Amino acid sequence: MGSLNKMDFITRLSAFCLKKSKMQQRHQSSRRPTAPLGSRILTDPSKVFEHNMWDHMQWSREEEDNAKEKATENSLVKVQWEEQDKYERQASKYWNEFYKTHKNNFFKDRNWLFLEFPEILPEKRRERLKTEERSSELTKIKSTNRFSHKDEMFEEGEKYLKKSYKGGSTSVQGDVYNKTQAKSLTDNPQGKNDGEELGRLESFPGSDATYRILEVGCGAGNSVFPILKVLCNTPGTFLYCCDFASGAVELVKSHSSYNSAWCSAFVHDVCDDALPYPFPDEILDVILLVFVLSTIHPDRMQGVVNRLAKLLKPGGMLLFRDYGRYDTAQLRFKKGHCLSENFYVRGDGTRVYFFTKDEVWNMFTLAGLTEVQNLVDRRLQVNRKKQVKMQRVWIQSKFQKPLLLSPNDSAENIKRCP
Repeated sequence: MGSLNKMDFITRLSAFCLKKSKMQQRHQSSRRPTAPLGSRILTDPSKVFEHNMWDHMQWSREEEDNAKEKATENSLVKVQWEEQDKYERQASKYWNEFYKTHKNNFFKDRNWLFLEFPEILPEKRRERLKTEERSSELTKIKSTNRFSHKDEMFEEGEKYLKKSYKGGSTSVQGDVYNKTQAKSLTDNPQGKNDGEELGRLESFPGSDATYRILEVGCGAGNSVFPILKVLCNTPGTFLYCCDFASGAVELVKSHSSYNSAWCSAFVHDVCDDALPYPFPDEILDVILLVFVLSTIHPDRMQGVVNRLAKLLKPGGMLLFRDYGRYDTAQLRFKKGHCLSENFYVRGDGTRVYFFTKDEVWNMFTLAGLTEVQNLVDRRLQVNRKKQVKMQRVWIQSKFQKPLLLSPNDSAENIKRCP
């Protein structure tokens, strides 16, 4: 009888877990699909409104022609040159006004980053994360106390945030970090890393780290804090983040999870080649460029990419995701918002460009980087309440800085350096 009661309890608990998970998915349509990315394929058009997003959509010739026609039509009337010059000169003003209005409430936290870009993490941390993912479901079933008292275990990204590492940890501003990372930034006056002399002799933020990440265009921190929640217990890591809107940087610095022991947020205009970064060249393992390059004038994009490439270590990775050509956002623009071909201004003065993967490939290869991934991500986004379908198009790319090769090395020997 006791055995039957135990089996009945486990059955009811499992059913409740499944029900709770489905309820989260049903009511949180702004999130990424809970199914594995790239696995939700629409095979029966009559079921299109059963989910919020469908992957790997193939456009018909008619759909592509209609998209081109709409883009051509909304590009017929260009913004006057005087206005275009104003949007360029006052770009930071418009983004500061954006963050003053919306603060950190406009964008959702990008908890999907590690699914799309596992390269953000050091290799050993990546392997540990996989182990955590494999054991997460078992932990949910076994830990009945945790189940009954912590509904947040069902939240997206929970497997990244739950950690139980031992030793050297201190709670700071609601998060946990390793004490060795809280050392004074002046402890390393020679500026050495991995036995190599860095370009600058003076100390700089993150000079003691062995793995460094830079997010360009950090905004209010929607990528910063999901990353920090994973990296804060990974010794030797450091995150830089910058934005040319000072209001955005202030939002990051005022966040309860921000701590200068493992993160440095700073104001920076990536279009200004003469403006120095607060660290030397060739020290970054990863640069994250997500929905940022599209905000920059097309004539200045190549210079930005060239400069960023110099910051990467040999073997370092640049991770890119941005708007693709004929995305719904492009086709919705009315006449009079087009600045130049595929480049538009929104009603709030902020600007956006829509890329092709060939344009992205050309920019990054001209900067001396090598393609690891470069694809068009087409998805069908659905508003089930309004019965509306939206064709979303994004470009996702990964480019790597080549390792320094000796004459005896071959291309086959190039591997990602953790």
